[in-house]
Amino acid sequence: MREILHIQGGQCGNQIGSKFWEVICDEHGVQPDGKYNADGGGPSDLQLERINVYYNEAAAGRYVPRAVLMDLEPGTMDSIRSGPYGQIFRPDNFVFGQSGAGNNWAKGFQVCHSLGGGTGSGMGTLLISKIREEYPDRMMLTFSVFPSPKVSDTVVEPYNATLSVHQLVENADECMVLDNEALYDICFRTLKLSNPNCEYPLWMINVQNKNSSYFVEWIPNNVKSSVCDIPPTGLKMASTFVGNSTSIQEMFRRVSEQFTAMFRRKAFLHWYTGEGMDEMEFTEAESNMNDLVAEYQQYQDAATDDEEEYEEEIEGNHEG
Repeated sequence: MREILHIQGGQCGNQIGSKFWEVICDEHGVQPDGKYNADGGGPSDLQLERINVYYNEAAAGRYVPRAVLMDLEPGTMDSIRSGPYGQIFRPDNFVFGQSGAGNNWAKGFQVCHSLGGGTGSGMGTLLISKIREEYPDRMMLTFSVFPSPKVSDTVVEPYNATLSVHQLVENADECMVLDNEALYDICFRTLKLSNPNCEYPLWMINVQNKNSSYFVEWIPNNVKSSVCDIPPTGLKMASTFVGNSTSIQEMFRRVSEQFTAMFRRKAFLHWYTGEGMDEMEFTEAESNMNDLVAEYQQYQDAATDDEEEYEEEIEGNHEG
């Protein structure tokens, strides 16, 4: 099983990461002190079977998260240290200010960060770039929170997000998009909770069969499903769906429009040029974002053309 090095950066990334480790520890029966709780209620063989994906086993039977926590200020680190799972991490894996970190070896990297603020976007993508340089053959997965004016607290979020996407396109193998605007709409408009009562692999097959026209033919086996035998605490069953479709271009287009509106007026640009950035970097990032939108649109148009040709072929067969 692949070993993963988890990296969380900035305030948002560390908040997500802290909750991530709480959930992972609970699923594997790992106590806040790193000890495995054999009486946790879950079968030990299942809980310990793949524990080495995220943990290193230290002395005295303690399990230590394979994680690096970083921020440009100590406040976030202090908050994590004083939290319920603060003592489970290696002290020298807290990196902030001018502190350094040792080499970390892994078969893959995952990074939690936000693209709206300063640390997660700027420092986060710089870190991803450096990791790519040092380990070009390793998988790089990011969990990236994209900003929205509906939940915004930073006026320059469109700049930060666009500059970050420019780097992620080049250096990330897979980017899990967490769109704040979509999450906001789900929470306040469309969220409806219900207990799952179906066998989901069969359900997924039925969904694909009923909506086959929306799946491109040149990606075979494009629906994957897996079962985890240990449900989250307090639940008998839970499900997660991760999708990739051309509709993601709408989020990139939204951020791009916000970026263009500010960049056209050079609003707040001096905050960046004053730190040594060149205006051309903004132009290149904007162009890269537009190319990304155009690429998704190209695939969407290609799928539409294929569907029209298929319908014409069917009509021709009927007429014949």
